[in-house]
Amino acid sequence: MLNNKNIILGVCGSIAAYKSALLVRLLVKAGANVKVILTADASNFITPLTLATLSKNPVYTQYFEAETGVWSNHVELGLWADYMIIAPASANTLGKMANGLCDNLLSAVYLSAKCPVLFAPAMDLDMWKHESTQDNITKLQSFGNVMIAPGSGELASGLHGEGRMAEPEDILAFLEAQIRKGLPLLGKKVMVTAGPTYEAIDPVRFIGNHSSGKMGFAIAEELYQLGAEVTLIAGPTSQKNNTNIKRIDVVSAQQMLDACLHHFRKSNITVMSAAVADYTPVEVAEQKIKKKEDHFNIELKKTTDILATLGKQKADGQILVGFALETIDEENYAKEKLKKKNLDLIVLNSLNDKGAGFKTETNKITIFNKDLSKTAFETKSKTEVAKDICAEILKLINVS
Repeated sequence: MLNNKNIILGVCGSIAAYKSALLVRLLVKAGANVKVILTADASNFITPLTLATLSKNPVYTQYFEAETGVWSNHVELGLWADYMIIAPASANTLGKMANGLCDNLLSAVYLSAKCPVLFAPAMDLDMWKHESTQDNITKLQSFGNVMIAPGSGELASGLHGEGRMAEPEDILAFLEAQIRKGLPLLGKKVMVTAGPTYEAIDPVRFIGNHSSGKMGFAIAEELYQLGAEVTLIAGPTSQKNNTNIKRIDVVSAQQMLDACLHHFRKSNITVMSAAVADYTPVEVAEQKIKKKEDHFNIELKKTTDILATLGKQKADGQILVGFALETIDEENYAKEKLKKKNLDLIVLNSLNDKGAGFKTETNKITIFNKDLSKTAFETKSKTEVAKDICAEILKLINVS
């Protein structure tokens, strides 16, 4: 959820500021780009060096650094962020935010931010319960800001009660849940196939193809980022996937067929990007075949057409997307495959296009829908191509 998200973390003067170091570490580990803004009081509890080291970005403390002559542009910072988190949020800063006071860099960035703002209060029990604090929180929530509620426990004063800043792990989980709430594919189940299949000749050799699985893995990741629950069925590949994506590893076309049949009925969206073998040996030798003859023949039989099989089983409301990798008469073959296999979309690759096909970091695609309407795209990275494919899928379910 947080991969490549830009996050500003505001840290206020509170003993809970020590938790900010762990929060930064968790955000960065989740793939976020993090910039930290410290108030003057916060730097008494945690050093800019600690947070700069963990975030891998300079830490901002004031508008203007006299020693370096660097001006921190609060408007630019506010516009950069996808999310702004203030943790710990002191009573003082909450009052400034609620009433539009702007006497430090953090409050200026808050007033400039166009992104969602989350705040995690941290203060002593009596300060937390004070009517002015509660009024400020109510006011902030009325602006659309989201509070990450404090927990109960032992406080710095020795009192026991509400006011403890939420734990960094809980803040991370809260942020991810907030992101998922507005995602268009939340609640949808998706199945994606990726990579090649290997058809065994003997215990050592196999028939395969050059598919790396990069395109399918990129599609699976993008669908997950859109909120879907993703099952990725992968042939032999070295690609790594998001750990939140359920991965099923297979080798042969038969194993991929079995896995697809098991998961297809529960899938709202299925994207078949794997390069499945069309033929497999009739017999597989139990021992390694020795090199004896000058000529050697292997009898092959057709594998089950997984895409056509799923197309026959497709129920109303299910979306099925196929791929066509062609070398001649590409568009006609793709459109024929679309109709014959009962697909909703087909993604055409041509090996005649530079930058398309297997083992590349880029791809060039053309997409046809059931009406045979054509959408052509320029050569892009496979990550960007995945976004284009998913955008076309979203159109089918009337989600913008």
